[in-house]
Amino acid sequence: MHPLPYRALLAPAAALTALLALVPAAPRAQAATVTPASTAVTAAAATVEQIPYAMDSSNQAAWWTPAATYKGRGQYTYFAFNEPGSTAATHRPAIARRDPDGVWSRLPLLTSDGQQAEFADDNGHNQPSVARDGSGRLHVFTSMHGDTWRYFRTDAPGGAVTDHSAQMPDQGQGITYPVLTTTPNGDLYLAARIGNGNDRRPGKLYRWNNAASTWSVVATFASAQYRSVYPDDLAVDASGKVHILFEWSKAPSSAFRHKLSYLRLDPATGTFTDSTGAPLATPVTPDTADVIQDLTSGEEWSSDNTGYTAAAVQSAKLTLDGDVPKVAYRYRSAASGAEFHVYYGYPSGGGWQRQTVYSGGQTTAAIGITWDATDLKRVYYVKSSGTDRVFAATETNGSWTSASPVPGLTADRLAVRRDSDGNDVLYLPDTKSGILYYARR
Repeated sequence: MHPLPYRALLAPAAALTALLALVPAAPRAQAATVTPASTAVTAAAATVEQIPYAMDSSNQAAWWTPAATYKGRGQYTYFAFNEPGSTAATHRPAIARRDPDGVWSRLPLLTSDGQQAEFADDNGHNQPSVARDGSGRLHVFTSMHGDTWRYFRTDAPGGAVTDHSAQMPDQGQGITYPVLTTTPNGDLYLAARIGNGNDRRPGKLYRWNNAASTWSVVATFASAQYRSVYPDDLAVDASGKVHILFEWSKAPSSAFRHKLSYLRLDPATGTFTDSTGAPLATPVTPDTADVIQDLTSGEEWSSDNTGYTAAAVQSAKLTLDGDVPKVAYRYRSAASGAEFHVYYGYPSGGGWQRQTVYSGGQTTAAIGITWDATDLKRVYYVKSSGTDRVFAATETNGSWTSASPVPGLTADRLAVRRDSDGNDVLYLPDTKSGILYYARR
């Protein structure tokens, strides 16, 4: 593998019961290459709606999977988000559901006594991930930074979202960075970092058996002495194979990660492989993993969140072209100074090839990628300043160009899910204004 070059609205404080769980609201309106920095192009704007519920400023992360879609009588969208809590330092998780007619409904997460769950703010950690299983039940994992399970689920479509934490395996363990995805047969997979050890924090994979309505441990997929695992994303292809994307840091934790890695599971055989199909023994380590972005000059393992200025990875997402993984990630190289630029990685020739998507300035810790029949890969990222913040980049003959699908929108974070009709559904928080936007293109 060739390295890159040197590089304020408050939610009501009253308790909410299951009878109030669903509150409708009206809709609102190749060889490894390094390509030049993206250039701006004109593109049709996406359809944008403001979610009709107040959003807490803590609703911001890079690793989370806060959006899910489902095709029934039309396309449904589910956005898990943090509402304002009873104080400025707290939040209350909820789901905003958009039905095919464009009507929004709000489903708060309820504790066992019928009150809306409330947790302390912890930006970059205490944010929700959501998925819908094949029976129509919604699953949310939220607000865990080394905490025991905080898991909420509906028991039937349209039901209240209630606490089911006691049904998870690994009771008593500290959980961080839960990411979720739904399989073609309606099961779910969950990846998370487990434990609060100072010398090792592994990554673990879990499966929801939809027919049996149970969670089980699949495997500890990554673990190493003096290293911590940071799950980034999961995807399941049409054959049921599970694709896992994750990073490593020096234990116990760090804002700056390294050795962006990939792993694939075939549930039919229980075999883990790299991107070429070669078997890998699990848990993988930084030395045995299928590494997409390896260490570059000057890069080192450091847990210094302020003084470390060398190369590092910070946020990544995954999509599939059939069963082939495609990855977008943010990387700070030796040549980019303090700026995290955007890169695209894909398997080719027995390894991973990489391209520069955007290197024109600083980006925020948010990124997304989808696979489109016309544009092929679409890489989404957020600039840290400017009138237009959210951008989508596409590539032709090795040259990347960018345009904002939501020009003028002041969103400063993002997530994206592709629905079964071939639309990119964008989850766009504006943390300064307390607004969450829905966009479709």
